[in-house]
Amino acid sequence: MRRSVRRSEYQRINEMLERSLAGEFEESDYDESELSKLEVKWRRYLAASRHSARKIEEERKRIKELVTDISHQTRTPLANIQLYGQLLQEQPLDAASAGMVDEILAYSRKLEFLIQSLVKTSRLESGVFQFAPEPCDLTALTKLVCAAGEERALEHCVSIRMAETDEESAVTVRCDRKWTPEALGNILDNAVKYSPRGSEVAVRVFCYELFAGVEIADRGIGIPEEEIPHIFARFYRSAKVHDREGVGVGLYLAREIVEGQGGYIKVVSKAGAGSRFQVYLPR
Repeated sequence: MRRSVRRSEYQRINEMLERSLAGEFEESDYDESELSKLEVKWRRYLAASRHSARKIEEERKRIKELVTDISHQTRTPLANIQLYGQLLQEQPLDAASAGMVDEILAYSRKLEFLIQSLVKTSRLESGVFQFAPEPCDLTALTKLVCAAGEERALEHCVSIRMAETDEESAVTVRCDRKWTPEALGNILDNAVKYSPRGSEVAVRVFCYELFAGVEIADRGIGIPEEEIPHIFARFYRSAKVHDREGVGVGLYLAREIVEGQGGYIKVVSKAGAGSRFQVYLPR
């Protein structure tokens, strides 16, 4: 008899959980039993969870609206600053004035990049943007990233070399076609930025059973071992590169994008001996 009562209680609890998962939970008539007390507490928990979910969704909407407003409100002033700066560059200026115009344009571009990075970061952190992984040809995608980085590489007198791959063995991964190039591009940009003039950044696609990925290796300044755990932190910049351009969000965004799709990033580096970043994505 006792066993059948317990079985009945377990069945009632199981039904209660099933209805909760289906969003159809309703408290039965209260009869002062322990199971009835549990139903009361469970109803309160579900009500609190729904309230919390609504608050989170409202907060996401507010953040999305704020980010959109910031993006729109700053776009025109920045565009005007850059326009008038470029017009000033075309004027006959003395060396000191020309130098100040160059500084204005350089800082306006830095501010534009910072705002864009903050917008992307906010969208990822607030859950406004959801990744849409789909089958992608990783080799073709990597070639596009390398091509997009060529102009930047030329500015730094650095070359980008992508290793040849077997055309017959396509490497297919599941990734977001918009955000994955952003992650790879940020890592490639860092490699170019910290490489010495005349050096080469080597890029290759590799493939394993469960993961495939992209390796980006440079011959730059390298990363001290004690700093490697910190380089993916938001706004982190080593004291050794304070004189280089950048705001410290590129690697942070790269990791958020890759891990958000079920992948990960591996770093092998040594101070003064270059760095090798490997981005792994699920096949």
